[in-house]
Amino acid sequence: MRALAERSVAQTRELYERSANALRAVLETWERSLDAGGQGAVALNRTIIDIAERNISTGFDLATSLAGAKNLAEVMEVQAAYWRKQFGELSMQAEEVRALSTKVTADVVEPIKAQVTRDIDASTRQKRST
Repeated sequence: MRALAERSVAQTRELYERSANALRAVLETWERSLDAGGQGAVALNRTIIDIAERNISTGFDLATSLAGAKNLAEVMEVQAAYWRKQFGELSMQAEEVRALSTKVTADVVEPIKAQVTRDIDASTRQKRST
């Protein structure tokens, strides 16, 4: 009877240790993921602010050019040149934000993906050993 009780306590302790280790691993994974998300949000915010500042500067340049126009034809020419350039810029800016968003998403998901892979591998090894 005593041996059975000792074995039961040992098994319970082992189960507890495995559960506690798994919980610690999950919490560390979430912490890394949230850290990556926070850093990614900061990077996205900085990028968007930089883009806004560039666009505002371009708008001021347009206003200066328009103020210096001598006639309606020159105003139209300045406007057309501005919009041709701006459409290209907007396309590049959208690509810049898309690329950064993709990287941030990958950085946030990577710790979780790695933990799931480790858990599956550990589960597979455990099943093979039993």
